Amino acid sequence: MLVYIARRLAILFFSLLAACVVLFILLRLLPGDPANSLISVGADEAQIAAARRQVGSDLPLAQQFLQFITSLARFDLGTSFVSRTPVLPEIMDRLAVTLPLTVLSFLLALVIAVPLGILSAVKADRWYGAAISVVSQLGIAIPVFWVGILLVTLFAVNLRLFPSGGFPPRGWDAPVEALRTLFLPILTIAIVMSASLLRYVRSATQDVLGSDYLRTARALGAGFSEALVRHGIRNGAVPVMSILGIELATALLGAVVVERVFNLPGLGSMLLLAIEQRDYPNIQGVLFISTLLVLLIGFLADLGQRLVDPRLRESRGARS
Repeated sequence: MLVYIARRLAILFFSLLAACVVLFILLRLLPGDPANSLISVGADEAQIAAARRQVGSDLPLAQQFLQFITSLARFDLGTSFVSRTPVLPEIMDRLAVTLPLTVLSFLLALVIAVPLGILSAVKADRWYGAAISVVSQLGIAIPVFWVGILLVTLFAVNLRLFPSGGFPPRGWDAPVEALRTLFLPILTIAIVMSASLLRYVRSATQDVLGSDYLRTARALGAGFSEALVRHGIRNGAVPVMSILGIELATALLGAVVVERVFNLPGLGSMLLLAIEQRDYPNIQGVLFISTLLVLLIGFLADLGQRLVDPRLRESRGARS
């Protein structure tokens, strides 16, 4: 297992390095010079040259890339062209909104999807089992921003139970107020995510219901619920766990849209603002941190699969 973890960490490192190369190339392919954000209209050649020296765009690409990688290795994400503040502290402040939004949405989606997915598979011959499947299909088809607008109209405008957007100035120093402002965004992401997760849970449960080991457990005297809980859920969780990693990463990246709808000062809002202002350090900082988080989620999901299913550990050990 330790050999496998070391191998996966090496893959994660080289994947992150490859992502940094792609990020560097894509940012340099954008039209215009990064120094343009520092100069005003009518700037003379001396001012333009000084701005290019300041941002490093006057250097050869190879030297720019070396500085880029060296700075990332020190976790130095640079300084914003617009606000003149370090990028990393700004990202950490924004993550205080984005990470709770993503994690709480994911947990709520699990609470919704797992029992309903199992129920829709076990009771597939009943009307409510079929109804759950139909509703999940509708949930997948509905855009996340439309769900957010509907929830704002119902709970914020009509019922006035929750705020329609924003985040308290004191942040998590006022936890109750912060959770109230995040309730509708969390519910928005959870509804859309649970619709997708429910299908995978339902499919995994159906495979378990038709398995030989479940029928053997029943033949040995175990009740249906006991056999499903003791033997079925763990085996059914293995294929679902890989999907959970993808869904969590998707929720993190999809927070861009939800933060825009609810006017939340998260990582997505920071990225959109940086793109509008052509603030290259903020853009590459947000994309780098987002890529790192997505790769870590994939690593943890893969590791979780092997912890749940001993067969994967045994096959990996046999090959190594």
